[in-house]
Amino acid sequence: MIFAAGLGTRLGAVGQDTPKALIDVGGRTMLEWTVGRLVGAGADRIIVNVHHQADRIERFVADHDFGAEMLVSREPERPLETGGGLLHARGLFRGDVPILLHNVDVITDDDLRGMVAAHARSGALATLAVSEREASRYFLFDEAGLFGHEDRRHGTRRESRPPRGHVRRLAFAGIHACSPELLGHITERGVFSITESYLRLAGEGHTIRPWELAGRQWLEIGSPERLEAARASLRRAGSG
Repeated sequence: MIFAAGLGTRLGAVGQDTPKALIDVGGRTMLEWTVGRLVGAGADRIIVNVHHQADRIERFVADHDFGAEMLVSREPERPLETGGGLLHARGLFRGDVPILLHNVDVITDDDLRGMVAAHARSGALATLAVSEREASRYFLFDEAGLFGHEDRRHGTRRESRPPRGHVRRLAFAGIHACSPELLGHITERGVFSITESYLRLAGEGHTIRPWELAGRQWLEIGSPERLEAARASLRRAGSG
């Protein structure tokens, strides 16, 4: 599933004129970059949630052959965030294979197929792609998995349970692999971040593990400056 329902407000005028998913980055739209990575990882059914300029994204999806079955999950009243969006689309998942979730504004060359395989072997409820980098928010992991979250912007730290052994503070990369059973464990409703569900479930004893990015490329396109930096990076790499 690709999360593409955001309003694009952080991108300023460009995000208002064009839905984030359809903004060109290095000769391809963000949606094309993301679908390409997911298909390369083995996905044959992809759900895209939409809200802002939903008709444009839906037409774009209908007009292109992405090499996979493409389904659109509309959020007509307002964006439901990651947790609400996932729950809203739950009827579109097969229910018997791992779910790979990917923000549309992230471009990476990481081994997503390997991430899904490692997740399936681990028996964890979810596996979060993370890295050691400077960020304003962090997931907190110990030897047993996720146990907390830290938000430096607001000076808050939340622990779902006491830490066990060595603690690591890792920045989320906007990609996660989940067992289909996760959908049945989500009790939150309305507009909410999947982070809320992960922290609650970690406190209830479910295992949520980290996957450290090993690829050379990770681009998050959340502002005009990052958009231009991503375009420059892809030009240098000869990807455009």
